[in-house]
Amino acid sequence: MNSPFRFTLMTNDLQLAAQADRAGVDRIGIDLDRIGKLERQPAGYRISQHSLADLERLRNVVQPGRLFARTDPIHAESPRQIDDLIACGVSTLMLPMFREVEEAARFVELVAGRAEVVLLVETVAAAFRMGRLARLEGVQEIMIGLNDLHLDARLGNRFEIVISDLMESLARTVTGCGIRFGFGGLGRCDDESLPVPSSLIYSQYARLGASSAIIARSFYRSDDKAFDDQQFTDALRRARACLARWAGEPPEVLDQARQQLERHLELLRIGR
Repeated sequence: MNSPFRFTLMTNDLQLAAQADRAGVDRIGIDLDRIGKLERQPAGYRISQHSLADLERLRNVVQPGRLFARTDPIHAESPRQIDDLIACGVSTLMLPMFREVEEAARFVELVAGRAEVVLLVETVAAAFRMGRLARLEGVQEIMIGLNDLHLDARLGNRFEIVISDLMESLARTVTGCGIRFGFGGLGRCDDESLPVPSSLIYSQYARLGASSAIIARSFYRSDDKAFDDQQFTDALRRARACLARWAGEPPEVLDQARQQLERHLELLRIGR
């Protein structure tokens, strides 16, 4: 749990969770974020059907200290949901889809120091209030949710956020307050089959001082087949090594990588 870069896997698949635990994934758990999600997501978007019962089963295959849950947005039943998750042994809780600082403060109040708090910034309003969010007592990490934020901002591609001046400002604000910063879903470092190759994304974690990511489905699948234990372990080891290598590069090299990503996104935009 003390690794310099934290990977989070959201799943209710016991076999996958056990693989991830053996491989050394830092946080493993369920995604309960459903309130309002159907209305704000494009047609065909995968929406989690995870449950508290799934978490109780995951406890049997995930080491203490690694159990994780993303909650619903703040709502009337948040106190009960948070209490139930903590009673199940969750050590990290993530709040999604909020706009007001008061919502995040209420979440911190409800957790009451019983678990780590991660704020997932997915709205333009929350992004513009980052200074106040980063100064909230009881917040250990802030992540940028690229998919929902790019929809809220009406951008064409979620990675436009990564290369933006806004993202640099958000990263500086969060890390300047001594809080862990992360973003997005991360694929395998050697996967060039994605619309935006992973090699163009890994460098941006170093450039922005980010040290946390959610593991994308593409990370542990190839040709739509799930990885075995060794493949998962090797993929995670290579990912950590790639991130560490980029972290050792000078600023000018990291900015060149940003420019390369920007050119790639422009080619995608014009259909080339």
